[in-house]
Amino acid sequence: MRVFRAAVVSTVVALVGGLVAGAGVAGAEDTKTVSYLGYEVKVPASWPVVDLVKDPTACVRFDQAAVYLGRSTAQADCPAHLVGRSEGLVLQPLTAPAKSTEGELQVAVEGAGVLATAYYVPGADQVARKVLSTGRVTAKAQAKAAPKAPRSIQAAPSIIATKNINQPAFDTCAAPSQDTMTAWGGTTTPYRAVGIYISGASRACAQPNLTPEWVTKQDANGWQFLLIDVGRQAPCTTYSSKISTVPATAVAEGRTAAASAVASAQALGFAPRSAIYSDIEHYTSTAACKASVASYISGWTQELNARGYVGGAYVSASSGGADLSSTYASTAYTRPDNLWFAHWKNTPVLTSRFIPAGDWAVHQRVHQTDGDLSKKYGGVTLQVDENMLDLSVPPAAVTGVTGTGRNGSAVLRWTVPASTTAIQIVVRRNAGKVAPALPTSGTAVYAGPSVSAVNAGGLVSGTGYTFRTWVKNNYGKYSPGADIYLPGTSSTAAASAASIMYTGSVTLKSQVKRLDTGAALAGVPVTLYAKAINASKWSVVATVTSSATGAVAAVHKPTVTTRYMWTYNGTTSLLGSGSPTITVGVHPALSSYLTPAAIKLGASAVFYGYLNPAHAGSTAYLQRKSGTKWVAVTTAKLSSNGKYTFAIKPTARGTYTYRVVWLADADHQGTQTVAKILTVK
Repeated sequence: MRVFRAAVVSTVVALVGGLVAGAGVAGAEDTKTVSYLGYEVKVPASWPVVDLVKDPTACVRFDQAAVYLGRSTAQADCPAHLVGRSEGLVLQPLTAPAKSTEGELQVAVEGAGVLATAYYVPGADQVARKVLSTGRVTAKAQAKAAPKAPRSIQAAPSIIATKNINQPAFDTCAAPSQDTMTAWGGTTTPYRAVGIYISGASRACAQPNLTPEWVTKQDANGWQFLLIDVGRQAPCTTYSSKISTVPATAVAEGRTAAASAVASAQALGFAPRSAIYSDIEHYTSTAACKASVASYISGWTQELNARGYVGGAYVSASSGGADLSSTYASTAYTRPDNLWFAHWKNTPVLTSRFIPAGDWAVHQRVHQTDGDLSKKYGGVTLQVDENMLDLSVPPAAVTGVTGTGRNGSAVLRWTVPASTTAIQIVVRRNAGKVAPALPTSGTAVYAGPSVSAVNAGGLVSGTGYTFRTWVKNNYGKYSPGADIYLPGTSSTAAASAASIMYTGSVTLKSQVKRLDTGAALAGVPVTLYAKAINASKWSVVATVTSSATGAVAAVHKPTVTTRYMWTYNGTTSLLGSGSPTITVGVHPALSSYLTPAAIKLGASAVFYGYLNPAHAGSTAYLQRKSGTKWVAVTTAKLSSNGKYTFAIKPTARGTYTYRVVWLADADHQGTQTVAKILTVK
């Protein structure tokens, strides 16, 4: 198990409120001036100065306060493992653009051709800024412009850190020189993988050799890699950069660290399916500390998985190993995919009494079996930790994902790589442009035997969706997700009239657009569907090709009250959509005749007419106006041809206003005649 190594702290630096604060860096009584290539800077007098030209094998340690001059890619004489940060300065020739990261502030001093890197305890960058603010260019300096970042697009990462492997590995604080890797290559050593520190604000060794070219060279020589991030540590330790004791915050910190680690891994050429291990050093556990570590590793693993990488944790078996094992089956946490545990000189290899045999049991373990060892192979000595690996690589992702949109569904297709043993395909979706992060996120579309196409139903019209597809292999490991976004579309609906008379016509209109851009969909087929109000099935009225503005129109002559809907069925790149349903009422034609229009008292008049369509046997209502209201007079049944007849015989002289009303039935709106006036003399 790992033992905490305290950082050497300058006597002029005090730890205040968890932040390192410089004590009078600019004061003459406690500072000294360091000069490099005509660039002068004041630093605390207690900081040792290491000249890497004179001592090219010196270890550049960020856990100690010091000033390092120059740059050396020779094999550094570093311990096998260091963690933590102090504050210090590295001055080297300006051969690359300045690039600051958490814990390292870089400045390109073009006036002297110097790249100045001030390293610091995470969160205490004011110390670094204070030191750099004292720098000045002297007359001895020779100016040199900072190199520009390459404009060419970097090739997509292609190296998988560890594949299927059950062999020994070593790790060391600084990536070895190429000469060392060559000397230790082939059958010279028992090792087949190397642990390298790729990221993290608590990474304690400089990495002058760790470049994309170095990684490519080792990969070509058959080496595999254990990728290590050294970030926040358990809150119950004395490290300066600690995980939050608030679980939700700890999860967010883990996610942030994972995103940064992925960026570093990709910059070195490591592709998805690679495992990255968060280095959590030994701690004396408490319930709160365990919750913080488990929460941090949950966020770490979730974010790595969302980006297609494997989430790993490096822990001491007795602390992090025991704590993560105790939460292995808990739904409150996401356990790491792989566990790398330090339990020195323990046998059998790949076991520990702190970690149940059934946990991380399917090619998911790395056992650090010993450490702080001095090993010599090929004539080169290196300080290393030794490990045994039992790992398998996740399956490759599906390729060539396509989607054909429909209204309310989509057909998704892909190709499963021939080299992939797919036991199960999992497809999930999210509304919008953000894919489900994990195989348990979002809404299920499909989870079952390996197939190359599925129908994704239940989609809401007028919504875009992102689908992600995973392969699950016989070890239960998931491939990186393969995504496709199908934008939604919108279809409107409008009618020239809300109600028409029987035998009349109505014009139905629509416009179709993309939802993501608002652009009209020109030249696409849009179908008008109709359904009688009392029917259960839709029928096609017309299919119309949209205009340049996405507009379509069709004329229809409904015989009953009818519902209409326009539908765009989608394409290989767009989801379809259905318009809102609109209803056009149809009311019968109702004629009316009053004869004669004037009668003598005691005589009768006839009020008659026809309803079209006939609706034989239904009731017509005769009404008379009384003041502002209409009152019922009598009723009559319609004949087979829709005729109604009323005999009107008022009992007093005067003027009378009558009308006939027919009430709505299941498929027609109600209607009424125009008012007729009868005069009684």
